Amino acid sequence: MFDRRNFMSHAGLGLAGAVGACAAPRQSDPLRLGALDPTRPLTDASASGLIDDVQERAFRFFWDTTNPETGWAPDRWPTPSFSSIAAIGYALTAYPIGESHGWITRAAGRDRTLRTLSWLAGAPMGDGERRFSGYKGFFYHFLGVTQGWRFARSELSTIDTALLMAGVLFAQSWYDGDDPVEARIRALADQLYRAIEWTWITPRPPFVSMGWHPETGFIPSDWNIYNEGMILYVLGLGSPTHPLPDGTWEAVSERFRASWGTHWGQEYLHFAPMFGHQYSHVWIDFRGIRDGLMREKGIDYFENSRRATYAQRQYAVENPGGWVGYGEDCWGLTACDGPGDFRMTTAGRERSFFSYSARGPGERDDGTLAPTALLGSYPFAPEIVEPTVRAMYQRYGTGIYGQYGFLDSFNPTLASRPPERLKHGEIRPGTGWVADDYLGIDQGPIVAMIENHRTELVWKTMQKNPYIRRGLQRAGFTGGWMG
Repeated sequence: MFDRRNFMSHAGLGLAGAVGACAAPRQSDPLRLGALDPTRPLTDASASGLIDDVQERAFRFFWDTTNPETGWAPDRWPTPSFSSIAAIGYALTAYPIGESHGWITRAAGRDRTLRTLSWLAGAPMGDGERRFSGYKGFFYHFLGVTQGWRFARSELSTIDTALLMAGVLFAQSWYDGDDPVEARIRALADQLYRAIEWTWITPRPPFVSMGWHPETGFIPSDWNIYNEGMILYVLGLGSPTHPLPDGTWEAVSERFRASWGTHWGQEYLHFAPMFGHQYSHVWIDFRGIRDGLMREKGIDYFENSRRATYAQRQYAVENPGGWVGYGEDCWGLTACDGPGDFRMTTAGRERSFFSYSARGPGERDDGTLAPTALLGSYPFAPEIVEPTVRAMYQRYGTGIYGQYGFLDSFNPTLASRPPERLKHGEIRPGTGWVADDYLGIDQGPIVAMIENHRTELVWKTMQKNPYIRRGLQRAGFTGGWMG
């Protein structure tokens, strides 16, 4: 699987021409909103008012930094960056949310969406190592932003294609009017989804491989444990052209059993980083619908994510690593940026720190907290998320909060500069280490999950999509909104 960390050191080393289109908001975009003042005080300092502000700023991240002509959303900003196909999926999901709040017009949202889908539909596909954007309907994880071709040696990514297609199908169901532009959006979404050859990328059937490289073939790892991959299998089972075979979900969910256990006071399917409990839920409302495994356990996957959220807070309360700041009002571990890969003594212990990494309770925990772990879990447990978000802002303020909301991550334990050079971010007095970027795949769940908690907009829209319903039905889900 392509490792984002391997490419961060390239920023600023002769890649400005390759990534410059995502390096800053495009001032020439006629649809662009006015810039947000990062020092603008909150007019409503309540937790609800803060979350309003966070959501608008996270939405504007996608609106401002995405190339308006092609729809290429940056992996990160403001560091010069390649485009992330998963971030494009989140951007396509964010635009209708912006429409619903009046931040942009429907005409502006559908224009941006049409340009994005048009580019994707015309992107070059082939099995060569260079000058292609994807193959057999799948797209490369990262795309360069001068031509939209495969960036470096990134993989043809099954999960990132799934996150992209979730946004594509959301757009298909949202733009349901008679307007010719909306009709074209629906047709292009259908074209893109139908092109994916799910049965090709199962070298160890029935499991889907994590990806493919033109140089070496299939990645020798599959999506076969409980994690963010549920959305991938729902999409693969729902395909009208190259569907995964009957029995696939049963085989996959049988592997989930190994993840069941009690962790930090909660009994649930465990996956340490919080994103694994969030990504599929951005688009699918799992409340009240159950497959065979969940019927056996007496819960649903939404309740499972609620328990995972509470487990994260309890881990921070117990704080076995003795990290600074951890507690019931300061927690949240997931995949995010970190200060770098080094060891040093701080807070009375010799500790290991990491750069970009998937962090979770007891797993690669280096004291680095990510606000997306909280806000992406907002629907699961608002009663503990809201006060924590407010407490974080009250404690650290603009030290961790800026133009597009909360910066990707921060680490209160790392309060002095390490002997090695920091990979990302800086040490800020009174706060500790703070990331200097926003990441598209972390901003996306913030925008969408705040909206799902408050209006269920993404969930209700996706409930109308026939491919999502077909995928869930073939996986054996019943009950709840499925009838």
